[in-house]
Amino acid sequence: MIYFDNGSTSHPKAPGVADAVRDIIERGCFNINRGGYAGAYEVSELVFGAREKVARLFGGASGREVAFTSGVTMSLNVALKGLLRRGDRVVVTQMEHNAVLRPLAQLRAMGVEVETARCFADGRLDLDDMDAKITARTRLAVMTHASNVCGVILPVREVGAICRARGARLLVDCAQTAGVLPISMRRDNIDILAFSGHKGLLATQGIGGLVLSQELAAEIVPLVSGGTGSYSDAADMPTELPDRLEAGTLNIPGIAALSAALDYIEETGIAAIRAREAALLKRLTDGVNSISGVRIAGTDNLADKIAVAALDFAGMDNASVAARLDEEFGIMTRCGLHCAPNAHRTLGTYPRGAVRCSLGYFNTEAEIDLLAVALKQIVKGR
Repeated sequence: MIYFDNGSTSHPKAPGVADAVRDIIERGCFNINRGGYAGAYEVSELVFGAREKVARLFGGASGREVAFTSGVTMSLNVALKGLLRRGDRVVVTQMEHNAVLRPLAQLRAMGVEVETARCFADGRLDLDDMDAKITARTRLAVMTHASNVCGVILPVREVGAICRARGARLLVDCAQTAGVLPISMRRDNIDILAFSGHKGLLATQGIGGLVLSQELAAEIVPLVSGGTGSYSDAADMPTELPDRLEAGTLNIPGIAALSAALDYIEETGIAAIRAREAALLKRLTDGVNSISGVRIAGTDNLADKIAVAALDFAGMDNASVAARLDEEFGIMTRCGLHCAPNAHRTLGTYPRGAVRCSLGYFNTEAEIDLLAVALKQIVKGR
């Protein structure tokens, strides 16, 4: 079986992840901040170490500014619903995932004003339009770092600079870029970073988080309230991170998995991961471009993409192509709208969707070549 759906979740996971999960369960998966015994303190050290690794990866100030969640969708909901109030104005792009669009649809119904900055037909952001839409009235700009549909990388640093000049905050969805592209919150002018652990970070499902300052966290009304193991005499949630955004029991096995995966990424290096995936994307692009009747949606500048290719087949049903790749060749892709309908409208693939091939660090050149062979056979026998 050949796996080209890393944009959904990475496979395989990083070496050491399975061992880390098994080890924490077998040694003692104790809760932190709840027990005054050695096992609980050991787990607390594991969790604190994971926070420090996340902060180091993203250029955060400290591990205490990392709040764990179940994933990037929960992180975005916590940030959006916790920050935005009736009368606030937020600007998004046309490439956003439903993890942004659906919370904002709920907030719009409650009186939050939502504006959308235009993207070009190849997925690139119209920075002039974004500049025009971020005004002194804008409280928050929200953008994906890279499209989950076509892989185009959006200019986060430039948008962040605009936000700083206008007094707005920038929330970045790094679901597709964490562990794949170099990210620095300070350098890239990011105020809030939402990440997922199970994609480019090569950990298990069910773990993700937010990175943000203590000052900004104080502005967020917690989406979930409850026990934190701290300030138990108070009716209100604690004001400081990470406790303010971490009510209830943490996913300790998921954090152990993330910690192990981050060790692997640190050892391998983001630059090496990026170079490997870029080479695989070029090989895929060259192979697909040699086949008549197949279009790769989005920019053709590979330097401006992560390793994602959205394939659109002229005169054929894209879903049928994906099904045949799986059933006849054992190649797993993902067809549809990828929870990003506006992105597909922009790219000209709505409503039929596209066959997405999202590559990962562990894919091989031989797998890429087999995809090209399979596609040629499918298109030839249309």
